[in-house]
Amino acid sequence: MGPRTVPVRRLVPLLRPALATSPAYRGLADAVRLLVADGRVPVGSRLPSERELATALDVSRTTVTRAYAELRDRGYLTSRQGSGSVTALPGDLPDTRQGTALHPHDEQTTGDLIDLTCASMSAPPGTVAAYEAAVAELPRYLAGTGYHPLGLARLREAIAERYTERGLATTADQVIVTSGALSGLALACRALLAPGDRVVLENPTYPNAVEAVRRAGARPVAHPLDPGGWDAPALDATLRQTAPRAAYLIPDFHNPTGALMDDAERAAVGATLSGTHTVAIVDETLAELAHDPTLSMPRPLAAHHGRTVSLGSASKSFWGGLRIGWVRAPRDLVAPLLSARLTLDLGAPVLEQLVLVHLLAHREEVLAHRRDAVVRSRDALVAGLRERLPQWRFRVPEGGLCLWVELPEAVSTPLCVAADRRGLVLAPGSQFGVDGGLDRFLRLPFTGHAPEVVADAVDRLAAAWDEATSGRVGGTRRPPLVA
Repeated sequence: MGPRTVPVRRLVPLLRPALATSPAYRGLADAVRLLVADGRVPVGSRLPSERELATALDVSRTTVTRAYAELRDRGYLTSRQGSGSVTALPGDLPDTRQGTALHPHDEQTTGDLIDLTCASMSAPPGTVAAYEAAVAELPRYLAGTGYHPLGLARLREAIAERYTERGLATTADQVIVTSGALSGLALACRALLAPGDRVVLENPTYPNAVEAVRRAGARPVAHPLDPGGWDAPALDATLRQTAPRAAYLIPDFHNPTGALMDDAERAAVGATLSGTHTVAIVDETLAELAHDPTLSMPRPLAAHHGRTVSLGSASKSFWGGLRIGWVRAPRDLVAPLLSARLTLDLGAPVLEQLVLVHLLAHREEVLAHRRDAVVRSRDALVAGLRERLPQWRFRVPEGGLCLWVELPEAVSTPLCVAADRRGLVLAPGSQFGVDGGLDRFLRLPFTGHAPEVVADAVDRLAAAWDEATSGRVGGTRRPPLVA
């Protein structure tokens, strides 16, 4: 099957404004380049012929010919015999089916690789435009040192405004911009914990959080996450029995289960944390990823518990390549957090902070695009699993980026080994356990993969399941890095 043609009727309204640029061919080339770079015109798509596009735009064919030639020179267009002009990206980029591979894969892996270890997405439309706007603003910052330990004031104000909109009054002086949420967690651990302190974490939980707690010299304590939600009395018992210094919680589309803590649960959990004098470290990196735009989201947990350090990130809502996160904290904790930050790094990159300012200004538009892609991918995965693996149990979450699947047998690790052989990379349930276990579970991200890629993944998964449950799986496997 040849490349899919982009309909000329779709391109005309996107390209016509560019013709006001002089020379017109260069404006046209730049407009197409942005559409390709932003993903609004997929890589590998066939553009209309020069004659067809010239007629539709009411310009000379020479204008389109020169635009296409410039795009070819810059690596955004290739000409193939029988395929016409096909969009591309400059350089040798990896196959998009490979996801965001965070670790080297086994050389014995065969076929096109599908990586389902990373619950994150490619950059949304508008990212290139945001970078270009940021580059235009960058010169005004070049006269300074470039070190902004708290973060750029504009970005902190935008983040604070969003917290206030969500029901938690916040000012910019309560926000520290970090190099991602994991960096924020590291500085929270360094500022708030001492070696030997206990930290309660939900079980299952985000694997890198467990590692961050251990690297701080603290001791992780597992608190089982009830499938029906958060059990405040049980959490109260755990806190009183273990006397932890802090609790790490993911109340918004929990990673990996997808559970959402409702307002009543947040009030009860907040009261429990306050009653036991426990500092909360709350991961909100998925808070903006509700699948239904009409879903009424609860207020942040910090609205119910004043001693809460909230972690946020641009990685899930926008793009992991930005590497920008933030910490929102009570005012009296900002100074120790900032002191801890200065022992880790001296600030996040200025350019990417400016990029995020521009993306936040178009937050609703970007999130709508994210939501559409995520829901399509989720629905394709759910339909495929129900058809091919009906014995697997899972709850379709209201938001987030993954399914948490309960298997009929405790074979998650052998299943992942068998899947590896078929070019499907998975993270077993045991990787999300504070102390291991959970081999009856499997996390399956749905992160905007095209339906045909999801169907291919489910086919490989079903074949791997047959092998794992037949007892033929052998060999070892490196644990993947998980995002």
